[in-house]
Amino acid sequence: MPLTPDQLAEIEAARANPQPTLRAVSAGMEAQLYRAHEVLDHGFVRVIDYMGDDAAIVQAARVSYGAGTKHVSNDEGLIRYLMRHWHSTPFEMCEVKFHVKLPVFVARQWIRHRTANVNEYSARYSILDREFYIPEPAALAAQSTVNNQGRGEVLAGEEAARVLAWLKSDAAQAYDHYEAMLSQEGQQGLARELARMNLPANIYTQWYWKIDLHNLFHFLRLRADAHAQYEIRIYAEAMAKLVADWVPLAFRAFEDYRMGGVTLSAKAVDCVKRMLKGEEVTQETSGMSKGEWREFQAAIG
Repeated sequence: MPLTPDQLAEIEAARANPQPTLRAVSAGMEAQLYRAHEVLDHGFVRVIDYMGDDAAIVQAARVSYGAGTKHVSNDEGLIRYLMRHWHSTPFEMCEVKFHVKLPVFVARQWIRHRTANVNEYSARYSILDREFYIPEPAALAAQSTVNNQGRGEVLAGEEAARVLAWLKSDAAQAYDHYEAMLSQEGQQGLARELARMNLPANIYTQWYWKIDLHNLFHFLRLRADAHAQYEIRIYAEAMAKLVADWVPLAFRAFEDYRMGGVTLSAKAVDCVKRMLKGEEVTQETSGMSKGEWREFQAAIG
């Protein structure tokens, strides 16, 4: 279970103590605040704090006071305009702080997004729990034959069973040795900052991750994409649901223009114009490489 009874009690206690405020409040996010959403076998995502809402984006764009006399439909139109034309600063006025529990190897991929403020659980100071990410059988796949950084066919039968057994036994043995190194029974024991080097990359860590909405949208566009690695993608999908409750107008624009939209090169736009005129266009006459042509065909269906 990702959350202990003590953690659940702490969350319920925090939610049971609301405070009056004059700041902008999102009803959707208030309903989600502090609640943990389970991810993988031991992980979770939860919102610790946030600032701003859809109205804050509009207010920043107009540099006005309060809601003014504009209607919601006008606000949505402005947000869609900002998203459509890549105006990023109004979205930067909203921020959110997540508490995330995740495997170390996912954290190392995640930290490549350098636009957030991060504070991670310290294995120099504390002892990590005996919790490891062990994939479900459906997530065990061979190396892709067409993508050097992706999965191929799912492993089956004895091969899948052998891999699962190795993952479980290796993680358990590494943690046993980690604990033994730290032992203080009749010996000094190794320093925690050194003993941690023996821990496997599938052990769980935790961090607070604070980011503005513009950069969060960039993270979600990459990590909630169908081509992203499964283990980070489902974290992004869980976070996307929270963002949809927080800033529904902005999230709908993001889904339309970023997640559901495509960016075409000048050559691709030229090909579309030629096709609309009834001209037959091939990869050889498009001026694109084979890879570009394959992606262009996928984009236009």
